[in-house]
Amino acid sequence: MFSYEINDQTCLKMLDLRDTEHLFALTVQSKDTLREWLPFIDFTRTSEDTKMFIQSTMKQFSENNGFQAGIWYDGNLAGVIGFHKIDWNNKSTSIGYWLGNDYVGLGLMTKSVEAFVDYALVELQLNRVEIRAAVENKKSRAIPDRLGFQEEGCVRQAEWLYDHYVDHVVYGMLANDWKK
Repeated sequence: MFSYEINDQTCLKMLDLRDTEHLFALTVQSKDTLREWLPFIDFTRTSEDTKMFIQSTMKQFSENNGFQAGIWYDGNLAGVIGFHKIDWNNKSTSIGYWLGNDYVGLGLMTKSVEAFVDYALVELQLNRVEIRAAVENKKSRAIPDRLGFQEEGCVRQAEWLYDHYVDHVVYGMLANDWKK
């Protein structure tokens, strides 16, 4: 089970079924803001939907294919960060993340992404971590910029968001470039 203490106020902990109600409440509370960039929000209608998501992340972990962690701040669930999947043949992964409305601007995501990148490149001994974000999603794009990721290009019409496509900026970090 993954658990990582960032500081006295903040820790990362792999999601489990005990987190269902906390995660559902956070998702609902932040729905209007999250919906702009996360299409899964519209499919999270009940706590049962959240439970199914957590079960799928537990399966992901049991298959050695990454995991999703809750970002806990002062004892409250503040957001989620996770590996989409791990490509063990090529020693690479990608990271996704989001924060609830009340926790934006506290530096939580930068610290959380830094911890996940360090875990991927040092502990798991992967070679590459990728982050993709919609071109217009300035807050999400600021994280890899802050952590020294290299902007590698733009994937046109990479994601369908409700009624239109959005382009994604691709950021990469290699093990040789990672400085802690």
